[in-house]
Parts: sequence; C-alpha cells; structure tokens
Amino acid sequence: MNIRIRIDQIPKESYSLPGNAACQGCPHLIGLKIVGKVFRGEATLVIPAGCSSIIPGYHPYTSLDMRVVHVPFASAPAVAGGISRALKIRGENMGPVIVWAGDGATFDIGFASLSGSAVRDDDIIYIVSDNEAYMNTGVQASGSTTYGARTTTTPILGKRDRKKEIDLIMLMHKIRYVATASVAYPLDFYEKLLRASQIKGFRFIHLHSPCPPGWRFDDDKTVEIARLAVETGAWILFEYIDGRLEISPPSRPYRDKSRRKPLKEYLSAQGRFKGITEEDVKIIEEMIDQNWRLIENLMSYFK
Repeated sequence: MNIRIRIDQIPKESYSLPGNAACQGCPHLIGLKIVGKVFRGEATLVIPAGCSSIIPGYHPYTSLDMRVVHVPFASAPAVAGGISRALKIRGENMGPVIVWAGDGATFDIGFASLSGSAVRDDDIIYIVSDNEAYMNTGVQASGSTTYGARTTTTPILGKRDRKKEIDLIMLMHKIRYVATASVAYPLDFYEKLLRASQIKGFRFIHLHSPCPPGWRFDDDKTVEIARLAVETGAWILFEYIDGRLEISPPSRPYRDKSRRKPLKEYLSAQGRFKGITEEDVKIIEEMIDQNWRLIENLMSYFK
C-alpha cells in the first residue's frame, strides 16, 4: 500500500480541542490530533486508565471531538473488540474502533487482554502512546522504561531491567499489521494510520511519546527529544504488513551506525538519566545495536 501524504493534504480541522487538562508539551495530544485528522473525528476511542483518562475532561465538556469510552486498566482490548463486533451486528459504520492506551495498560496490566485480542484477531486498531512509565500516578517504572532511567520506583541506580520489546511480541502473534511511529514524524504516523485503516483484523501501532515532566526536560522540547531518539537509533521506525517488514524512511539512514548521532546526546537531554555511568551508556548502546540486528534479521526472515 503505497500511501504518501503531503502536509497540505492533511485536514485543517482539529478534533483535539483547546481547554484540556494535559501537561504543557504533552505528546499524547500530538498523537490524538493526528488520529482525529486521519479519521475526521469518525472513530471510537477506547481509553484505559492513564494520562489520557484525564486529558479529555468531563462530559459534556470533553476536549476530544470523537466518541470516547473510558474503561478500567486491563480491559480496553476486550471492550474495543466487543464494540467492534456489536457495530458489525447492527450494521453500523461509525469509523474504526481504536484503543488509545499507555505503556502501563499495554506492557503490564493489560498485556493478557492485549494478547487475547490479537489471538482473536479483533477488528480494532490498538495504539500505545508510550511515555515509558506510569506518568499519571507518579512516574513509576513500567515494562517499557528504558534501562538506566530514574523513576520514583528506581530513584537511585535507575531501572536495572531490560524493557519489554512489545512490537516483536505482537509480530509473533502473526497479526497482519504492526508498526512503530513517533510524535516527531507526524506524516509517517498519519500514513501508517491510513494503511492500518485499510486492513481488517487486529492492528498494532507503537507511538513513541516523550513526556516532559516524567523524563525531565523542558516542555518545548518534546518533538526535539522524540526526533533525537530516532536520530541516535534508540527508536527504530518500522512497518510490518501482511508478511513484509520494512524500516520506515525516517529511520533508514541510521541502519548505518556511523550516521547516527551520539547516544549521549539523547540521554543527556533527559533529567531521568542524570548521573548515568559510562558503563550503563555502553549497556544501552549494545541493547540498541541488538535491536537493529534483530530487525535486520527479521526483515530477511519475512521476505
């Protein structure tokens, strides 16, 4: 599906409205704004507990001009699958049913429900807007938190566990569509949403969403930090569609490690890595290199 979008082709209407309760520089709003534009507000968002439970505000004064169903932490994929089936039975075309979840509801608390929904091949789009910790409840470490990052539950030495590679786990569920995206590359995310919308069944998109208060950087640096993640190779943009895996255009130059920016440039821009040791930087860099090798090998495997 060769979909290419120019900036002048994106609708000017916004379905993420002013007057929300988000922090300044919040990446979730960037992602939600793109989702709204792609589907022109004709989508049903199923949102488990997290930052995005708070951001829209209370009915009837919600800041999202889309249908929203708020659900408990672990149930979003099951609820979304039920809504999707119910709409089909009733013969109603109300746009896609989308789970908009954080990393806690995806990597940890809701993982069983996520896996079950993928196995059932529920006709939903699952988007995890990943800020790498439980931000809404005080910046506790999650299964997505980067090794070495300081959180309120890993305050001294930083996290000592490797993060869960959720995208690769979803690939192994043999679903038709898996992609990574970034708030720094809105056109790439926009195109991936369009391609995902043309496929039936369970679709999974992992959106990288740096959090100013949780990561401890100035709130006008959200896009800059997200872009650095790609430019240092720490975040790999890729897309899997029906048996074919490809690295996305913004990440392709960084298959050549010599073209990547120094990892320290990315880590030093975040207060959560303050005081990180040289040894830990090398460990994180090796983890990144391992991920690149794995993706490259999977590209060959899926050819």
